[in-house]
Amino acid sequence: MENFKKILVGYNGSPQSKAALELAGQLARLSKAHLIILISMEGGSREKLKDIENARESLDEALRLISTKGITCEVHQTARGLSPGEDLVEYAKENQVDVIAVGVKKKSKAQKIILGSTAQHIILNAPCPVLTVKS
Repeated sequence: MENFKKILVGYNGSPQSKAALELAGQLARLSKAHLIILISMEGGSREKLKDIENARESLDEALRLISTKGITCEVHQTARGLSPGEDLVEYAKENQVDVIAVGVKKKSKAQKIILGSTAQHIILNAPCPVLTVKS
């Protein structure tokens, strides 16, 4: 197994992100890596106070899920004007992340065209390997 030092997981409280967190936690434990949990919000006038509070609660939940597993971990909530996919890729570049873990949800072709795909953006643009989890 490759010796990972930093593992980044995109988290938003969805079942897919919980599955990614679980797998990233297992990988972090096995490789003795530091786990970074990131919630990305675009920021600006589109963000409502309730959305920001919900994101904070999701991060607290993620920290609770991981804290009992003996893994070193940190959490971040960003709002840098980027899409979540762009933000995760940029964060990975800026912080020399060794692997990114993301949850994926099956979408129809029309949904992908209209909504885009965060996971697809990360897979195609990440500076490191990307671990995807389908739940």
